[in-house]
Amino acid sequence: MRTASAPPGPVFLTASAAGADWGLTAKACLDQLGPVAGCTLGFLYLTDGLAPHAASILTLLRGVTGIRDWVGTVGIGVVSRDAVFFDEPAMAVMVARLPEDAVRLFPMLTTDLDPLRRAAGGWLDKHGAAFALVHADPRNQQLPDLVARLSDSASAFLVGGTSASRGEFPQFCLPADVGLGGSVVADGGLSGALFAPSVAVATAKTQGCQPIGPKRTITASDDNVILEIDGRPALEVFKEDIGPDLANNLRRVAGVICAGLPIPGSDTQDYLVRDLVAIDPRAGWLSIAEPVATGQGILFTRRDAANAAADMRRTLATLKKRVTSPPKGAVYISCIARGPSLFNDADAELSMIREAFGDLPIVGFYASGEISHNRLYGYTGVLTLFL
Repeated sequence: MRTASAPPGPVFLTASAAGADWGLTAKACLDQLGPVAGCTLGFLYLTDGLAPHAASILTLLRGVTGIRDWVGTVGIGVVSRDAVFFDEPAMAVMVARLPEDAVRLFPMLTTDLDPLRRAAGGWLDKHGAAFALVHADPRNQQLPDLVARLSDSASAFLVGGTSASRGEFPQFCLPADVGLGGSVVADGGLSGALFAPSVAVATAKTQGCQPIGPKRTITASDDNVILEIDGRPALEVFKEDIGPDLANNLRRVAGVICAGLPIPGSDTQDYLVRDLVAIDPRAGWLSIAEPVATGQGILFTRRDAANAAADMRRTLATLKKRVTSPPKGAVYISCIARGPSLFNDADAELSMIREAFGDLPIVGFYASGEISHNRLYGYTGVLTLFL
């Protein structure tokens, strides 16, 4: 175990490395970290190329650093202070020294919140939770409900994302059998860390798709199939909003046009972006990757690099105005449909964050879905600053 005199105040240290040999890659990160005296929480993100070795990597990191509690998961890409790694075996690590007893991990939640109450019920009663960093398995069909219930039960603002992998979906979390040993690598549900109000944070979300038409109303639907919008055939309205160029060649809308579902009561005009699943030109309906209800609002959005970059810079500028001191560390979680596939540059989002906040310790990953507050989003980027 590494020991050294602990420096005063909060500490965030980061490291990253790439390589197919997980042992050498993990050792490179440990060498970069150096002494970690006083640090009690670790953040670990792996690309899916290292997912099969998740348990071995975490065991090594825990043993060498002496840090017991780790959170994180696997993504198609990982974010580090120095670079963003995509489509290659890589890992990003951050360790933190925070106020005593200010963080409490909870084990995997798959169907209900009972494991949370057993692991953190007393801690929540004593401290309360201002926010939580969470990771989730996209294969869990109850995930949207679990996210909402966790936020409500813990009275916490959630940030996080769903694992993205072409193989295994490991998460790093508290063992299910708290106090009885057990694996700190699991999958299948929702896990993470609760942070007490003594941990000061600021968070913001940026959209990757911009509205291209007015807010409308679904007037006939069946599950995820939209039959009518504003009393007219859904496809007729869709073509009107996307413009003649795309309307004359509907094959071109895939990956470009999405549905936006406005969040009722949002004072920021927030909306959830959902993919188009199918279009029936003869029947005039379209379906999206989310059940909808008659009477629900809808708008259409376009995935566009220039608008996404502009929105991110606006979001970062607004966030910067909210903080009164330089952030000490950060976690950034972005959608796999952003990154190089949108900006043609793996480091584009990291560069924009640096423009706003300088060279700060940061880790994160590219997810198959993003979590902000109490909902699952898509095509977004969620930045959390530790102050």
